[in-house]
Amino acid sequence: MSDFWVFVGNHALLFSALIAVLLLIAFNELKRKALGFKEVPPSEATRLINREDALVLDVRDDDDFEDGHIVNATHIPFALLDGRIDELKEQQSKPIILCCQNGQQSARAASLLSKHGFTSLYKLGGGMMTWKSDQMPVVSD
Repeated sequence: MSDFWVFVGNHALLFSALIAVLLLIAFNELKRKALGFKEVPPSEATRLINREDALVLDVRDDDDFEDGHIVNATHIPFALLDGRIDELKEQQSKPIILCCQNGQQSARAASLLSKHGFTSLYKLGGGMMTWKSDQMPVVSD
């Protein structure tokens, strides 16, 4: 054990950097848990859709949704979500993947749903921009 303290004394800057990184990781995990959702890449979202019957909730505005969305996505624009949460109550036990254009609105939507008791929430990391850049399938209305 004394070797440890000798190492710390000889490499104080390196040890301080290690502590800082560990604190940042812990803070990030606590923040993620407090927000009530997990961010997932398109590949993980696809797995949730195919294997766990996840509901995709697209919170973009009407024009963006009509230009292209994930197959079978439910569309409720973010501006209307608070007033339409009751429509989702029967889906509350399913995983719900929230998506928007770039991931910003879906994070706010996930926080809103979390406050209403939804527990299995996922945010599509990077939103539809990442989904499309990964060449994942979209449909248009």
